[in-house]
Amino acid sequence: MSSDGNRKQFWKRNAAKVPGSIQHVYGAQHPPFDPLLHANLIKAGNKPTPATPGKPKKATTFQEFESITSDAWDVGDDDDELLAMAAQNLNIEVVMETANKVIENHSKQQERQRLDDTTELEHREEDTQEEVAEEEEEDEEDEEDRVEEGDVTSPEVSFASQSSPYTDGRLVKSHSEAPIGSPKEAAGECAALHRQRSLPHRPPVIPLVARMADQNTSGTPAMTEREASRLDKFKQLLAGPNTDLEELRKLSWSGIPRQVRPITWKLLSGYLPANAERRESVLQRKRQEYFGFIQQYYDSRNDEHHQDTYRQIHIDIPRTNPLIPLFQQASVQEIFERILFIWAIRHPASGYVQGINDLVTPFFVVYVFEYIEEEVENFDVSSLQEEALRNIEADSFWCMSKLLDGIQDNYTFAQPGIQRKVKALEELVSRIDESVHRHMQHYEVEYLQFAFRWMNNLLMRELPLRCTIRLWDTFQAEPEGFSHFHLYVCAAFLVRWRKEILEERDFQGLMILLQNLPTMHWGNEEVSVLLAEAYRLKFAFADAPNHYKR
Repeated sequence: MSSDGNRKQFWKRNAAKVPGSIQHVYGAQHPPFDPLLHANLIKAGNKPTPATPGKPKKATTFQEFESITSDAWDVGDDDDELLAMAAQNLNIEVVMETANKVIENHSKQQERQRLDDTTELEHREEDTQEEVAEEEEEDEEDEEDRVEEGDVTSPEVSFASQSSPYTDGRLVKSHSEAPIGSPKEAAGECAALHRQRSLPHRPPVIPLVARMADQNTSGTPAMTEREASRLDKFKQLLAGPNTDLEELRKLSWSGIPRQVRPITWKLLSGYLPANAERRESVLQRKRQEYFGFIQQYYDSRNDEHHQDTYRQIHIDIPRTNPLIPLFQQASVQEIFERILFIWAIRHPASGYVQGINDLVTPFFVVYVFEYIEEEVENFDVSSLQEEALRNIEADSFWCMSKLLDGIQDNYTFAQPGIQRKVKALEELVSRIDESVHRHMQHYEVEYLQFAFRWMNNLLMRELPLRCTIRLWDTFQAEPEGFSHFHLYVCAAFLVRWRKEILEERDFQGLMILLQNLPTMHWGNEEVSVLLAEAYRLKFAFADAPNHYKR
């Protein structure tokens, strides 16, 4: 007895610490044990059955523990073991009675379902026969009417114009609900096609890269008389032996037609000379010079003193315009890697800075248009000849270099150019719209928190690419467009959202708005208005900087 007592006390005292002790595994198949729910089962399974007269043997603590936690053991899928465990805890009569009831109920449900299916099928056949008869009568009447009126419409069209199919006295919501082989299914398809054809024509969605220079939010790509006249002026000006660059800037300020944009950008950026005879030789020399840089420097991208630069470029390239499939092509990303790495090697004062990768994309898209007529967003550049791709790459490199030469202090150490421009933007906005300025001051919004990206990426993250290309038409035409005029464009851009800014009443709301301005549906009309306002601000403040300094 002493040994039994010690064993009992052992299990009571140390059950939780015994190696291999049972831990409940809860889930859909093994929910937490509920003593109230399982009380009856425990009593039924633990009733003593005295085989011999005398005092019944009391169960040990471990035996009680085992009986109430047997469902926690992982018994696998062995049916015999499951049945054996159930027989130990449940009365066999209860088990048999429950099983018989389940089988009986299941048989009754199957019989009722079979009868219901038979009845429904009979009703459907009757309804189908009636509908077919009615349709034949209607077809005969329609045919007679067409003969009398001289209508030559085909039977298929008249059949398609009938009402939607009905089955069992209810409207069929989809073709899958109609009975198989029903003539109404074909009628439903024809009716759907008829409705689709009768819908009004929707204007095409504006592509992320505008095909036409004057594409606007209405999505009308047709060239107007004014646009055709402007295109003729550009062609006449460019056809001369020496292009008048000043006149070309005046024409370009209001936008450049897509057909002449590549050569116009090359002229305005200083990449090509004004003399027409020298252009081809300059192009060949500059393209050869660029690929000479590739042979000289590109293999050093994995060297110890260059690998950090190349690694950062390699990380940033896939992030460049991720929504446009063109820039996700492997060959395009390789082109961008070469352009950015060569520029960084040749400009050690700044090296590569995040944001410069965005500045390649407008040039690349514009120079691809020099070789294709269709839209560029989904264009497969591998279909171009290798020489064309090499020309696009070299031209994009040199024009991006010309742009960055004017704003390189934006990307040198501590980026002093950007900090000066953000400070100038704050002073300018405080003069032209004091309400907006004070509103942001009240909620402690610093201009550097949102305008840094405007200066670093030249608003490319705020506008669709089609709008950036139109904006850069004016930047190329404007003296110091990227370095000076851009300040007034940012001021006009901020004031453009004054209503939305003044409606926000906390710091978080203002920052979310300023970093996600709703410009996705902008087109050339909105950009033109923005540029006109920026020019007005420049005319008022550029030659008198003290006007916007307190």
